[in-house]
Amino acid sequence: MSLMNKTGLYIHVPFCGSKCNYCDFNSYVGKMDLAEEYFACMKKEIDLYRDEMALNKIGTIFIGGGTPTCVEPRFIGEILNECREKYHVSEPCEITIESNPGTINEEKLKEYGQYGINRISIGLQAYQENLLKYLGRRHTAGEFVSSVEMAKKAGFDNINADIIFGIPGQTLKDWKDTLSVLTDLGVTHISAYDLKVEEGTRFGDMRDTGKLIEMEDELDREMYHYAIEYLKQQGFNHYELSNFAKEGCECRHNLIYWNCLEYLGLGAGAHSFLQDIRFENQATIEGYIEYLSKGQKPVEERYVRDFCEKMSEYMFLGLRLIDGVSREKFEDRFNQNIFDAYAAKIDRLKKKQLIETDDKSIRLTQLGLDLANQVFVEFV
Repeated sequence: MSLMNKTGLYIHVPFCGSKCNYCDFNSYVGKMDLAEEYFACMKKEIDLYRDEMALNKIGTIFIGGGTPTCVEPRFIGEILNECREKYHVSEPCEITIESNPGTINEEKLKEYGQYGINRISIGLQAYQENLLKYLGRRHTAGEFVSSVEMAKKAGFDNINADIIFGIPGQTLKDWKDTLSVLTDLGVTHISAYDLKVEEGTRFGDMRDTGKLIEMEDELDREMYHYAIEYLKQQGFNHYELSNFAKEGCECRHNLIYWNCLEYLGLGAGAHSFLQDIRFENQATIEGYIEYLSKGQKPVEERYVRDFCEKMSEYMFLGLRLIDGVSREKFEDRFNQNIFDAYAAKIDRLKKKQLIETDDKSIRLTQLGLDLANQVFVEFV
């Protein structure tokens, strides 16, 4: 399925059983009593976008959170049915749901399959019990293994696992063992994220009070390089900075983001990019419900970018992809030669050996993968 002329749909489920120590996502604990009203309001939001979405064909749907699998499956099914009723949902359509071990079982997985969900992302983060506890995870490594096996038994043949490296106290052996477990289990996609300690998280507070010392760069980079080499040997394609996939199992929804294609975000705090405008919803569950109870779109922020900003955004998002930014696609989109538009920046980054170019594309070098933020900042 080509992504061209396809729109992504993101559905945000902000409910969670607990807040992990590193988490800065828009998620809320202890508000499950608002779920019924929240999803009733989301149906209203779907209806409010019927006109904008009338000509759009939805090629991917991503149900994220929060933990979408901690709410009753019927809510997810009702929202997907509403989307199919009000919008043009392509067939086939990649439909992903995020989950955590301990929040899924065989019955739920079967139900998700009946709703047309065909891709599942399961959060592992680390295979070692001490690291899971340190991260504030509520599950065991064994529960993760059981979750993958249940998902396969339920018919899911596209399974992603989220993992984290750069965790204080994590060893290179820990990281190698985590990767080995995933390849042995037969997952088809791996998202390997470098731990970022963000303000407002428990880890952020620990760092500010000297209770958390971040991993040294040398070991952090060794872990990243090992993942690239090991997963390549195991038949995974490294297609984006943090993402690896078996052939044909790349996350099509995320490719919509990285290629600056259109998407609609539904739910509290969801982001959208439609008709060349980026906008963001009210973040709180209560605020989101209040907007929609009045029949209003829950949009809090709108961003209209000028031509140069659009080009810059296309560059720093596209350079996340291992294949880089296509010269032809850039010219088709902006009617400009990419090497003329960014001659000085390209020259500067090439001299630093952070990017490489040919007549088809611009992409990060191996060094550029390690220092990607130095490249991106040139285009922000």
